[in-house]
Amino acid sequence: MSAAAVPSSEQDDIAALAKGGRTNVFGFLLRLAARLPFLFIAGRIYGAEALGRFAYAVLVVEFVAQLATLGLKRGLAGALSQTERPHAHVVTEAMVVTLAAATLGAALLVAFPQAMFPNSTINGLDRLLALVVIAVAGSDVALAACAYRFDVGATVRARSIIEPWTISIGAFVFSFYSLRDGLILSYALSMIAAFAASIIPMTRHYGRPRGWRPDGGRLWRLARRNLPLAAADGVEWGSRRLDMAILGLFVSPAVIGIYYVAQQVASLPQKLKTSFDPILGPVITRNLAENNLAGIARQVSQVGFWIIAAQAGIALALGIPGEAVMGLVGPHFVSGTGALAFLLMAEVVAATAVVSESALVYIARHRNLMISLIMIGLQAAFSFALILLARRIGLPVMAVAAAPALALCLALGVGAFVKARLLARLLGAPINAWRWPLLSAAGVACIVGAGFVALPHSLEWVELVVGVWAILGAYGFVIWRWGFGPEDRTLFRKQKAN
Repeated sequence: MSAAAVPSSEQDDIAALAKGGRTNVFGFLLRLAARLPFLFIAGRIYGAEALGRFAYAVLVVEFVAQLATLGLKRGLAGALSQTERPHAHVVTEAMVVTLAAATLGAALLVAFPQAMFPNSTINGLDRLLALVVIAVAGSDVALAACAYRFDVGATVRARSIIEPWTISIGAFVFSFYSLRDGLILSYALSMIAAFAASIIPMTRHYGRPRGWRPDGGRLWRLARRNLPLAAADGVEWGSRRLDMAILGLFVSPAVIGIYYVAQQVASLPQKLKTSFDPILGPVITRNLAENNLAGIARQVSQVGFWIIAAQAGIALALGIPGEAVMGLVGPHFVSGTGALAFLLMAEVVAATAVVSESALVYIARHRNLMISLIMIGLQAAFSFALILLARRIGLPVMAVAAAPALALCLALGVGAFVKARLLARLLGAPINAWRWPLLSAAGVACIVGAGFVALPHSLEWVELVVGVWAILGAYGFVIWRWGFGPEDRTLFRKQKAN
């Protein structure tokens, strides 16, 4: 459909989504610049074993924090768009519910710290790591409130600048204090800083909740209404961590540390799609109120293509020189390159599922949850099957470690297909985020990347400093020239002020 044929309100929606997209891409570059120093410091100074122990503990803490948000990272947009009450009151109630749930979750982990450190003794400041649950959950909901006002910049500042740079600097400074507790202290400090950076803009947008009084019944209804969404969020988040949890049953903490590095690099492009959720939420809920189902289908397809295009380019730029990227952290981390390749591929495959789910959580939340549960069940089954197969035929340990990453990729592919088909049927309009120029762009990027990978080992720095950007440039040129239409170019064009 031409731009002229699209209603002006939809053009405004696309413009708002594009503005968020521009900010997200910028935030990704900032996060990449800050995350790599942390991985370098953690791998080179603390070592793979200490990093693996830290990684498993953070996995548990962030899972509890994810549950403690009670689905309000996405559900808050629906609550705000469907009420005539002061928005400051609704946001306050969301924060109260979240912080109460987070406090309960933190208390359980303090009482049972073995959940965070199942294969090692509890010592030092290990038990207090559980308190970080409160900061992580509170920050997520505060940033969702900012995103409802289309302030994606708050998320970029908190998650792409303050959080990663604080943990990087903290890991280096605390290494002089304790190689046992340094990573934990730096993580706690970064989450507290991100929480402060989230609360400040939220307060600026909504102000003080004047006249608000706590109502137990209303708070309970808010929590209960979002439980299906909370479960879906938990499943979606868990699908990105289940691989490491299952792998921990079969391999040593040092292997987990190597896998964690691959997972952290691969999770960088994931932020591009997850940060679209709060932006898509208000747009979708308003179109649902207007019964503009075709408009929702167009917006989901549009954003889906943007995310796939961006993530595919990033995956190629990080995956083709994967050995050099992993080698930055330390020579023994190069063995995790196979896992990195599958994890990057999984992020591209998952894009359609994520944008489809952004609408399904409002119009078919229970069916969406069932699909998510089936998907994570498939992931677990694939993971165990592939790990056992790899061990049976005698593959090296890091080949075994790549098996859960492949399982994740397969399960996400199934989930993406099913969710897109369900949403298309409910909206009565096609959902299609795929375009053939993506394949051509990937081919050109692979050819350019192969030239840099073929360089002598002594020139590996050229592969990173020049090769990554050359791959992105070649890919981006093909996508821009043959893949992007007028509406897609909105992503790179600032709107004139009214």
